[in-house]
Amino acid sequence: MTTEEILAGMVDSGRVPHAIMLSEPDGGPAFGIAMGFLEHLYGDAGGRVSKLIHPDVHIIFPTCSPNTSTSLMPQFRALAAGGGRFTEAQLNAALGIEGKSSLIAVAEAKEVLSSLSLSALEGGWRSVVIYLPEKMNQETANRLLKSIEEPSEHTVFVLITHAPEKVLQTIWSRCQHFQLGDVLRAPDFEAPELLDSLMDALAARDLLGALEAGEKISALPSRESAKAFCKFASDAMRNLFLAQQGLDLPSTASGRAAEWAPRFKKTFPRSASAYLDKAWRLVDRNVNTKIVFTDLVNKLSSLC
Repeated sequence: MTTEEILAGMVDSGRVPHAIMLSEPDGGPAFGIAMGFLEHLYGDAGGRVSKLIHPDVHIIFPTCSPNTSTSLMPQFRALAAGGGRFTEAQLNAALGIEGKSSLIAVAEAKEVLSSLSLSALEGGWRSVVIYLPEKMNQETANRLLKSIEEPSEHTVFVLITHAPEKVLQTIWSRCQHFQLGDVLRAPDFEAPELLDSLMDALAARDLLGALEAGEKISALPSRESAKAFCKFASDAMRNLFLAQQGLDLPSTASGRAAEWAPRFKKTFPRSASAYLDKAWRLVDRNVNTKIVFTDLVNKLSSLC
């Protein structure tokens, strides 16, 4: 059965989970699937859900202060009207925040909780769609956690993530998960064996071997190659996370996730992804690559 059929079956059977997480590659179909699920849930023949104008459907997404999802909803609505598929870059362009660091701030959580404290305007379901929950900071997640864990009757949360390994564990563990098919291929990187060497050394607790692997990574021919390694390794950490959770891997999965899964702690992929993101930013800012990757190896070793 497809994800859409499973979700529709939940509605038809009256067994709708309180929190659903759809994991997809950037640019995938999750938002359209979420809207289809909610339209079925609301029996919305008028298409108000898909038009993003239903009064009991609340949508939050990453923005930059002082803007909120509510203030930027017209731009989001115009983007989503194109069929529900868009990338993060397209979203940022539509919101006018290209090149800026976006997040789901605590103000969004306060607004959602305020809305949920009231009865549904149409007397039925209330729903909250959180687009990119990995962009929530700790305070935002903590404020929403109670509602996600124990929502009021006829309330459902739908979370759409491109990086499930970066979603806070307290949020992740409260959701029913659906891994959508791979839409984009794995990031290009010309020397995947460098990651294999690093991961094998880390798994063996071989710090010297890990540092030697880091030396080879720092000797890549260009900064673009070094940044490509960070993206490739980040994708591999996502696959490692999925494998450790017993979820299906994309057919284009980077790395040897199934082999690595039992050799690393389940906390490893989340923390490693954060360190790899930081390494990418430092390389992009022209920090010495030997310093960047030596520090990265030391931090990754500390996780093992």
